[in-house]
Amino acid sequence: MAGFFKSLFNKISNQPDAEIDWDELEATLIASDLGIGLTTEIIGELQGLGRQITADDVVETTRGFLAKRLPEDIPPPKPRPDGKPFVILVVGVNGTGKTTSCAKLGAWLKVNGHSVILAAADTFRAAAVEQLQRWCDRLGLPVVTGAPNADPSSVCYHAHEQAISQGKKFLICDTAGRLHTRHNLMEELGKIRRTLAKQDDTAPHLTLIVVDATTGTNALQQTKEFHKASPLDGLIVTKLDGSGKGGIVVTIQDQLGVPPRFIGTGEEPEEFRIFRKGNFVREVL
Repeated sequence: MAGFFKSLFNKISNQPDAEIDWDELEATLIASDLGIGLTTEIIGELQGLGRQITADDVVETTRGFLAKRLPEDIPPPKPRPDGKPFVILVVGVNGTGKTTSCAKLGAWLKVNGHSVILAAADTFRAAAVEQLQRWCDRLGLPVVTGAPNADPSSVCYHAHEQAISQGKKFLICDTAGRLHTRHNLMEELGKIRRTLAKQDDTAPHLTLIVVDATTGTNALQQTKEFHKASPLDGLIVTKLDGSGKGGIVVTIQDQLGVPPRFIGTGEEPEEFRIFRKGNFVREVL
């Protein structure tokens, strides 16, 4: 993961006697999607040092602020003690890597020793169903599909039914691949949640939104809309592979209280891992 301060760090390091350009630093911080509020706090602390600022000062101060803003590491989902499937609802707009992330999450759970089944419930985009099917075939994961334009909640219901009867530990529902009107979004996600609750009144147990780190404030807005429609428990952040936009993770946590749970750094299944604050703070800078 390339740090979003790399060019600035090099510039300051190569000119040790030069005064820091505060406007340039502010622009760099804002461009990394840290937001104006956090940027102002970081610059204020740096200016308060009362001496010439080095590249190390910038990086360490920013790391400190990121570490304070991000939550402590959240344990990964675990199988339920009662043996019923742990249901994960995955939402997000098309183009963020949502369907691919569902498959990668399934593969991650499988590698960690858990049985998984997926529901291809993004039924209004036929390519999403085919894409998930291809991923699952490649990864050796079972997937439940419906007819084109099938009711997403019915696909989730049948997948949940199979997960229960087959004793699967996890069910991942790939759904809600569009952000049309908030009313329709709320209706659809509400129906899915009610349908899942018919067979287990505690389901779903985890609702994750997939956001693309490179889209910056769009990712914040998407999270805000989905959070209103269906309370979110966390983020899956894709394309954290050198975009220089990792700050949006902090901004979403700071403004909406939705923590990062998993990150994707590439196209391959193994380029997907649980979010660890320490690693993120070190790598993003």
